[in-house]
Amino acid sequence: MRNEIRRARLAPNRRAWDLLSIAMSVMAADAAGRRSLSPDGWTREFEMEVAVAEPAFWNGTADLLADALSFLTTDRWQFRFIAGGAAPQPPAEVFRPPEGCVVLLSGGLDSLSGAIDLAASGERPVAISKTVRGDAEKQLGFASSIGGGLRHFQLNDNAAVPGTEDTSQRARSIIFLAFGVLVATALKPYRPGGSLPLYVCENGFIAINPPLTGSRIGSLSTRTVHPYFLARFQDVLDAAKLGVSIRTPYAEKTKGEMLKECADQDLLRALASSSTSCGRFQRYNYHHCGRCVPCQVRRAAFLAWGEEDPTDYVYEHLGRDDPDHAGFDDVRSVGMALAAAKGAGFDDWLGGALSWPGIEERDVLKDMLRRGLGELGALHAKYGVK
Repeated sequence: MRNEIRRARLAPNRRAWDLLSIAMSVMAADAAGRRSLSPDGWTREFEMEVAVAEPAFWNGTADLLADALSFLTTDRWQFRFIAGGAAPQPPAEVFRPPEGCVVLLSGGLDSLSGAIDLAASGERPVAISKTVRGDAEKQLGFASSIGGGLRHFQLNDNAAVPGTEDTSQRARSIIFLAFGVLVATALKPYRPGGSLPLYVCENGFIAINPPLTGSRIGSLSTRTVHPYFLARFQDVLDAAKLGVSIRTPYAEKTKGEMLKECADQDLLRALASSSTSCGRFQRYNYHHCGRCVPCQVRRAAFLAWGEEDPTDYVYEHLGRDDPDHAGFDDVRSVGMALAAAKGAGFDDWLGGALSWPGIEERDVLKDMLRRGLGELGALHAKYGVK
């Protein structure tokens, strides 16, 4: 990863390098800490000692970091920062890219649609990707196709730990954000303490990810771009005076609405089917399973968009009454959520999903979640899921 930054002749802010060191340490701990070995089979306790260039500053920010990560992973985190972490020496000839913002480009459908919108609006973002097996080539293809070709950095933390790794990966978004912050601070318009935009393009339904059933509460529903986590992460950036502002332009949109309202429909139609949404993509030999929650949200979005979905799903016919289709846990969970919202009422089903402090426009978000659940309902109705 440092080699990519060095070859590009970038000179990021020193605290952005420290933040990356912290994020990489968190990723390693998240992989090494096996949930199955914790007292309750899920919640872990981490005591982190991380070498940084400015330990005095980061020790004063430790509680902010711990709060953000505790929400993100539902674990307990403690940080102590020590001297010894050093940012790489800046290159002899520094290059400062002229672009005025960055956008996270994962290879997913939302980030694709969002990047297309940014380019169509006249913005010239730098695209930042976390290299993931199965998505690297499509990330390159998307970046080269949008706006005549975006400047693009593919980075990877390469976290490897001894023994069996935990697979829950609840902390994964922190490294993606840290990559974005690092490159943002190397851009020509960047100013410490400013507000250079870092765009996180994710639909609001998946961002909040309301627990579909009572058994999916807490970190059993991922919180990678939940508004509370992003707000706490922004607090860390502000405390560090890093001058990067996280923007979530689709926080009040469903996935279907993102697709319908995308500014370049022709380009989106051409690229959408090659994007990745599946939570088990690698497990199914780089094919969409078609039945996990992200796949169902994707399929519902295509349906709401009104465009044919040419994605090759392993489990296509959700209404088939067997354990692989309608009987699969995620399909049942969506079905139970739809039944609960229809029976006891939407507010009762939603429960405390929007109760976190600092979340604004709760009524707007509630209406968006209602529409998102409605998109899933239309998908289940199409396949006769009961």
